[in-house]
Amino acid sequence: MLYFSTQDSSHRVTLQEAVLKGMPPVGGLYLPESLPVMPDKFLRNLPEMTFQALSVEIAKTLLGDDVPAEILQNIIVDALDFDTPLINITEKIKALELYHGPTLAFKDVGARFMSRLMAYFNRGNDRHLNILVATSGDTGSAVANGFFRVPGINVIVLYPAGKISLIQEKQIATLNENIMALKVNGTFDDCQRLVKAALIDPDIQKTLTVSSANSINIARLIPQTFYYFNAIRQIPDFLHKKIAVCVPSGNFGNLTAGLIAKKMGLPVARFVAATNINHVVPDYLKSGDFEPRASIQTISNAMDVGNPSNFARMLALYDNSVEKMRGDLTGYYFSDDETRAAIATVYQSYGYILDPHGAVGYLGIQNYLARYPEIETGIFLETAHPAKFGETVEPVIGRPITIPDRLAKFLERPILSRTISSAYSEFKELLLESGLHQQC
Repeated sequence: MLYFSTQDSSHRVTLQEAVLKGMPPVGGLYLPESLPVMPDKFLRNLPEMTFQALSVEIAKTLLGDDVPAEILQNIIVDALDFDTPLINITEKIKALELYHGPTLAFKDVGARFMSRLMAYFNRGNDRHLNILVATSGDTGSAVANGFFRVPGINVIVLYPAGKISLIQEKQIATLNENIMALKVNGTFDDCQRLVKAALIDPDIQKTLTVSSANSINIARLIPQTFYYFNAIRQIPDFLHKKIAVCVPSGNFGNLTAGLIAKKMGLPVARFVAATNINHVVPDYLKSGDFEPRASIQTISNAMDVGNPSNFARMLALYDNSVEKMRGDLTGYYFSDDETRAAIATVYQSYGYILDPHGAVGYLGIQNYLARYPEIETGIFLETAHPAKFGETVEPVIGRPITIPDRLAKFLERPILSRTISSAYSEFKELLLESGLHQQC
């Protein structure tokens, strides 16, 4: 299968080139030229399948022409050695917990799969592959840890100074070795701008082999389709129920993966995009006008994105038609006060602790079910362990959150990041002078 650019559909490349280049040189983002529909037998057999087994089947269907089945099997068994359980919150609302991987965030799924696929595609290459990643929180920690000590690959993580939690920063900036952490005096949008510019800079490309690990990269997005199928298989008689899924959204990679899964046959009646006050996509769904703007800092910091990259993919999936997109997608947005209130209410009423991003997702599905009571099951994505946001959550619920051991170990380590400005010239100079053709 070939992969086309959302900017210029005539530009088409192989999966290997799409993964290793990250972004098309003509602009836009890569998407598969077609999306195969999973067979009915696969859907009927889902209740008896494990997360790993269903992931292998989806990967073989999407990627089987480009990667041998045995390699895909090995990648998935190694990368996805944890589950994504569906937890009952109320009679109709369930949380899909995506934080049972090594860094306790949903991005472990994409980052771990991508690191192993990139290592496979880069095998035998004398030049190191340099992964550039902008993060508003959990992407950086998942990518840094997913690629840590992977031979032949360096990772350069850019994160906005003062705009991520201490635990997130510790997970990103305490590893060293083949991981370089850059603290940018700016916003996530600045970090993303720097990465995008470097990926298409001819001077960089002459000297270094670079790619991306944000949801810009199709290899991050594809494995995120897996857990949507894993969610519905945990619902009894799901083929005969009306199901809605709410995705807390910032850069919209997670939601885009869900929409791809729906086009591949995921039996979900509706998707809901829930954002914080950075609500350019809910505004688009209402008005039909996409108006990017500067991001605003919130307590759900991983969603503080004013110009989401994956919106280009969403448009391409729906033929640039807001009407077609509205056929599958509803949008809501919520304030920090509403988010805190949801954390408090859910804890007091059900004993369940939400993180700020999951709280936005809970509010989204709650609002949708109130408006459309015919929906029998509502799922929201719980994207990170609440301990990663203890400074926000603990005052709301009135008690400390137990920090899992694999998270606590990061808190003991010193931060090793380098601070830079948001000027591209400084970032470019650093890349060219850092010896990244070798290991960091």
